[in-house]
Amino acid sequence: MNLNKKVAFYTLGCKVNQYETESIKNKLLNKGYEEVKFTEKADFYIVNSCTVTSVADRKTRNILRRTKKLNKNAKVIVTGCYAQTNGEDLLKIEEVDYVIGNSNKGEVVDLIINQNLNRDHHNLVLNIFEDVDYKELEFSTFREMSRAYIKIQDGCNNFCSYCKIPFGRGKSRSRKFENIILEAKKLVKEGFKEIILIGINLGDYGKDLEENIDFEDLLEALVGVEGIERIRIGSVYPDRITDRFIDIMKNNRKMMPHLHISLQSCDDEILEKMKRNYGASLIKERLEKLREEVGNIEYTADVIVGFPGETRGMYENTKKVIEEIGFSSLHVFPYSERENTLAVSYPNKVSSSEKKNRVVDLEKEVKKIGKSIREKYIGKKLNVLIEERKEDGFYYGYSENYLRVKILGDDLKVNDEVEIQVEKLEKELLIGGY
Repeated sequence: MNLNKKVAFYTLGCKVNQYETESIKNKLLNKGYEEVKFTEKADFYIVNSCTVTSVADRKTRNILRRTKKLNKNAKVIVTGCYAQTNGEDLLKIEEVDYVIGNSNKGEVVDLIINQNLNRDHHNLVLNIFEDVDYKELEFSTFREMSRAYIKIQDGCNNFCSYCKIPFGRGKSRSRKFENIILEAKKLVKEGFKEIILIGINLGDYGKDLEENIDFEDLLEALVGVEGIERIRIGSVYPDRITDRFIDIMKNNRKMMPHLHISLQSCDDEILEKMKRNYGASLIKERLEKLREEVGNIEYTADVIVGFPGETRGMYENTKKVIEEIGFSSLHVFPYSERENTLAVSYPNKVSSSEKKNRVVDLEKEVKKIGKSIREKYIGKKLNVLIEERKEDGFYYGYSENYLRVKILGDDLKVNDEVEIQVEKLEKELLIGGY
């Protein structure tokens, strides 16, 4: 009996976190709990934290400190990657009642539903590296307008020198092949046309499974699911773009011609210090070959600037490769020290002001590149999946190659896929009619 208890959620970080919050939320809503906004009075506040940067840590702490201003008697539960890596620190925050790690996120629901909220041990964090199998999440599908996300993998074995995520997520663990296909079929029945595959390191899919399958096998199976019209890949490492992967992207119209690349740098020395398994020549060769085979493909990427030892010349190397390849947009991050990572001990730190300058400079450059990329579509036709209609009367969606499009029309509806002719560019929006 929940007695009309109210619960509020706040999720920081990646789509994987959002996917897992959705699982927790759906289980509670199915038990009769009422969801309210995080700015409203609730009986339970659940924060799903991120620790990819120091900024993410700080945001988590600030959000937690706000909770009990709305209801001093509320129970505050923090989970996620920051909870996994820094549970004891979080318990020092006066507002926090319980800390639950990633390996046992299911206990969030158990604590609330079973009303087991008076236990003495408030730090419920297990050793994430003892997780050897992927843990299924009940009612887990994360939906975003007309698209749905499917989590296929968790964890990472790479231990890049700057990255704290393996300590929050553990070793790479693949979801069972048949469960992914079942979820895809379920989404088709619910009317979704587009799915996005997410995980911590998607290219590692299948390596830990007893079955002799890999990421490409999974893609080919999903292409064969009747009713799925669009398949997107959340993120991929450049060295995971194999010839077979390129063939799948080229020969299957369901595979959307867009990739988000986990790039980080394009300078050989910095990539080696980062412990990435590729250099600038591989980045260029793979992305250029894919572009030759899939002519309308567009790229977005994550890039870190100001890594320890990154000279101005090394930064310019990265910038040059980005210019040569052409990215429709970038997520640019200043290097952030993460405890327990190798890079913390690296010498020749880049000053905060210089890191900031490089972020501004690269963002300015990619904005120029992105404008040039979008302008080449003026006068051309694009297929767009409509995601929403706003109060301005326009419909909005994304093209197959993940360019944001604004459409004026009277007889359209969300989840329609329409062919439009691009008429002009308005800031970063393509404007078109059909």
